[in-house]
Order: sequence, then C-alpha cells, then structure tokens
Amino acid sequence: MNESEDINQSLRNVREFARNLRSLFVGRERQVEMMMVSAIAQEPLLFVGPPGTGKSELITQFRSLIKLPDEEYFEYTLTKFTEPGEILGPLDLNKMKQGEFFRKTEGKLPQAKLAFLDEVFKANSAILNTLLSILNERKFYQDGRPVAVPLKILFAATNNIPVQSELEALKDRFVFKVKVNPVPEELWDDLLLKGIGNDVSRYFKQSRFVQDVASLNDFLVLYKTLQNSFRAYLEEGEDPYFAQSEYLEFKRIIKHIKHEYELGVSDRKLIKIYKMLRARALFVRGGAVEREDFQILTHLGNDSEEVEFLEKTLPEILA
Repeated sequence: MNESEDINQSLRNVREFARNLRSLFVGRERQVEMMMVSAIAQEPLLFVGPPGTGKSELITQFRSLIKLPDEEYFEYTLTKFTEPGEILGPLDLNKMKQGEFFRKTEGKLPQAKLAFLDEVFKANSAILNTLLSILNERKFYQDGRPVAVPLKILFAATNNIPVQSELEALKDRFVFKVKVNPVPEELWDDLLLKGIGNDVSRYFKQSRFVQDVASLNDFLVLYKTLQNSFRAYLEEGEDPYFAQSEYLEFKRIIKHIKHEYELGVSDRKLIKIYKMLRARALFVRGGAVEREDFQILTHLGNDSEEVEFLEKTLPEILA
C-alpha cells in the first residue's frame, strides 16, 4: 500500500470511528466531530457543560473504541487540593538523595498519548504551569531539563469556565471550547435506550461493534498528512487547500469577532484556528477548506458567557 492509499484508508477508518462513536449518544454529532478534528490536529479540546450531560462518557467511549493500552492513557479529576505527584508522578527518592529532582512518570500524564483532565480549571498553580508546557510545547521538566512527552490527544472538561486572570493562559491553550447541553425531552427515549446499552456493554465487557475500525496510528497518519501539506505551503508560498476567497472570508470573520464582538483572539490562537480548519476539511472531504468549515468558529469563546454568545450569534455572520 502506497502513501496515498494509507491516507485514504486512515480517513475511512477515522470516519467510521466517528460514526460508531456518534451512534452511542443522542444529539452529540457536533461534539464528536470536534473530537475528530482536534485529534487529527493534535490540539486540546475542552467540553463545557453542566454535570450529567455526558462529557466524561464521550471521552471514555473514545478511549474504549481506540483500544489504547492502559499505560498510554491517563485520566484525572482535578481539584485545588490535587498534588503535582498525582498528575506527574511521585518524586524519585533515590535520585533525590543524589541531589537530582526527578519524578517517576510511569502511568502518569508525562507518559500518556491520550489524556482526559476533568475539571481542568480547578488545578492549582503548580500543576497549571506544568500543564501549559505539556499542552503547548509537548515537554515536561525533569531536574530542570526539558523532556519531550508523547501526548497526541488531550480532552478536558469543565462545568463552567471561571473568569480569573491567572487562568487566561490555560484557556488560550484550548482553541475551541464545545458546549454540551442536556438532551432535549423529546429525545429521552433514545437517550435511555443508548445509555442503558452503554452500561450493559461495559458491564459484560462487550464491544457494541463487530470490529475495531481505527487506531491511534490512523490519527497520526492524518496529522502527518496535515504537516506535509503545511510544508508544501511554506515552500510554495500558497496553501493549495485554502483558496483565496475562503481565506479572505476567514480573515473577515475573525476581524468581526475581535472588533465587533470584542472577543480575544491571540496570535497563537489564530495560527491554531487555521490549522483546525484545515484538519476539519481533511476529515470531512479529504481536501480544501470550504465555507461550511467555518462553523467550528462558533466554539471560539474564551469563557462560558462567550461560548454561549458565539453559539447564538456567529451563525448570523456565517449566513
């Protein structure tokens, strides 16, 4: 199988993976799509919603379907009392006796390829500073020296996004924050059926599907595809997957968000938005960005109020 066939096969696998994941939930199509886009782009994704709306279940089922070994997955619910050792690993006492500050990271976040952090904004400052390095630079410090981490996909969840200045940097790391609302009453029958089905399959340790369709490697293949296309863009000076007309429209929308709505879009976030738009275009059609891809910009809010505001208002701009 040549490289082009590998890419097409991985696209088929990831799309089937998304269909399987959607089938386990009611009214979570947008959330599943954003999980796929974020996983392809290797950018963290934040779910925002009240307790009991299935934020954790979405991520748990993603992990179950991708069949990742236990040692490559890490999840934790953070509180203000969470100690760094619970996330990063305990201190290596033997090395401390030698005057070295190392942590035993086996089974902890620095060795995970897929991670889920619940109530991520409740972490204390010691953990927040480390998270910033892991999320943005994919590195972790051992005895003052940076060590690369294997993290590829990170999902996080919160009931609401607090408005606190010390959290601004962490909030900016999550380019998109996706709202998860309760299932409407008219869909309760489907909700009960699928919820009970998920419980039964978990109890009996049975898959809801005949065969596994995607692995982490499929997402890595698509990430490499994305990076190769960006390299071609840099060499040629023009992105063949982002037509000039769409590019101008993209800039118009971002300017509107910044100046008319007065919502913050940092330089770092602007770059990542571009990357995520290209990732969605790759996932949906395997090619160029189209106007419909801009719908993911409705998730650009920086706090709970902005998330709600953009979900209601931005479709008017897109229309």
